[in-house]
Amino acid sequence: MIRKDKIVVTVDNGSKLEIKPGTCVRDLLKKKENEAGLPYLGALVNNDMVSLSFPIEVDSKIQMLTLANSHGWRIYRNSAAFLLAKATYDIFPKALLSIEHSLGDGYFCNFEMNGTKGISKKQIKDIEQKMHQIVEADLPIVRRKIEYSDAIGHFEGQNRHDTVNLLRYSNPPKVVVNTCEEYMDLFHGPLADRTSALQHFKLFPYEDGFVIQFPDRDNQTPKMSPFERQPYLFDIFKSYKAWGRIVNVRTVGDLNTIIASGKLRDFIHISEAYQEKKIAEIADTITAQGGKIKWICIAGPSSSGKTTFAKRLCVQLRVNGLRPVAISVDDYFVDRTRTPMDENGEPDFENIETVDLKLFNEHLSLLDRGETVELPTFNFGAGAREFRGKTMKLESDQICVVEGIHSLNPRLTEAISPDHKYKIYISALTQLNLDYSNRVSTTDNRLIRRMIRDHNYRGNPALMTLKMWPSVRRGEKKWIFPYQAEANTAINSALDYELAVLKPYVEPLLAEVKPYDPQYADARRLLEFLSRFNAASSSLVPPTSLIREFIGESGFEY
Repeated sequence: MIRKDKIVVTVDNGSKLEIKPGTCVRDLLKKKENEAGLPYLGALVNNDMVSLSFPIEVDSKIQMLTLANSHGWRIYRNSAAFLLAKATYDIFPKALLSIEHSLGDGYFCNFEMNGTKGISKKQIKDIEQKMHQIVEADLPIVRRKIEYSDAIGHFEGQNRHDTVNLLRYSNPPKVVVNTCEEYMDLFHGPLADRTSALQHFKLFPYEDGFVIQFPDRDNQTPKMSPFERQPYLFDIFKSYKAWGRIVNVRTVGDLNTIIASGKLRDFIHISEAYQEKKIAEIADTITAQGGKIKWICIAGPSSSGKTTFAKRLCVQLRVNGLRPVAISVDDYFVDRTRTPMDENGEPDFENIETVDLKLFNEHLSLLDRGETVELPTFNFGAGAREFRGKTMKLESDQICVVEGIHSLNPRLTEAISPDHKYKIYISALTQLNLDYSNRVSTTDNRLIRRMIRDHNYRGNPALMTLKMWPSVRRGEKKWIFPYQAEANTAINSALDYELAVLKPYVEPLLAEVKPYDPQYADARRLLEFLSRFNAASSSLVPPTSLIREFIGESGFEY
């Protein structure tokens, strides 16, 4: 029998409550903070991430979210960005604020006033003070629905043409927005329901803009870690953002316009040519060393396109008269019985100790001296290393490519003189924004790539990829990101058109994740994110594209 007057909710501690349908999540709270003093930011209701104002309509399991939870941290980060946009609008209503991309534990932002780009220290201080005033005022952040025409009229009145353009290719009768006093933004996910929850942030100048820094997500108490500059990554973002302005593709709305107008083929050609130009520049730099470089070390996080990049770099090196060869780090894995374990007692495949460092360095040293070695082959079925008589010797005109997640870690190649190595960091650093106030997550870009690849080549459903992703991310933070500074250069593997192409591949996979799955919140969030993109056919993607590594039909052999 379906009860209409009462529903049952189970909260964090397992206690059950009978409530009226339509009761808001916030009405279940006895206080605004948890025992550690962290404010509640939202909740998972039947594994769907919602705001505290969400009305509960059915029997539900509810987990409250704070900064100590990854979902809560996402809500906090997005809420602080909303707070920044509101404060800027309150003080400088005619200014253009653009939240460009992630940088360390924060976002890099651009500011433009009266056609002049740049921001003064005083302006940054004024915005930060205004943000604190809004926090102290404890203003409500309200999720509401308005008519489509009212949304268009509002954003046109604020000269938010980027947001209008994003709405152009959708036609809902109602548009979901977040509001705080007179400021309004499109809804791109739940936010904190009151500004008083947003106590911790910091603004400071960076290059020609500024950074808004958030608390360290790995701490159980709000804490700002020392900010570390990332010059390689910043320079990549800067160059790609500049290129985006040149080709007039800065937002998802701009990309949707190209797709709708039938001009995507040309844009794909331009995007691929720009990336190929960057790869050729790296090959030219290596070649200019005059034979000094014998080893190219390529590293990057999961689904950054390392393998296809390495193959395309080898093509450019051959164009320059070199004879590149490759050595697989995977073949030097220790036997599976010797794989190190993580803190949960599970195999830690991201750990550098999964590689037989002693044997690998012995072989590198011999090859570097021009001697012959017998290479191992790792039998993944048996979980053991084998020797099958395969040998290698580096000739004077040959250069060896080492590609793998640990390739920038000095321990992996410590037997080789730094003078003989050229180290490259690769990642998918999309320069697109949804609109100027809402960025596209580079991590989500890689996650979407990986879900498609895992489905196509490993037979894994999206649910399995989503389950593994937190462990992958922890491994990246421990074993990859700390060594970015070791790189001689960095390359961006993202293509501005790719999410439109990946959308038809990944949407059916995400739809298989159901509300009873703990990973449902991420699947639903990604589906809502992808709904902003017009879909595009993969038939336009060239066979040498990095995207082919994930969707298939590549011109390269793997």
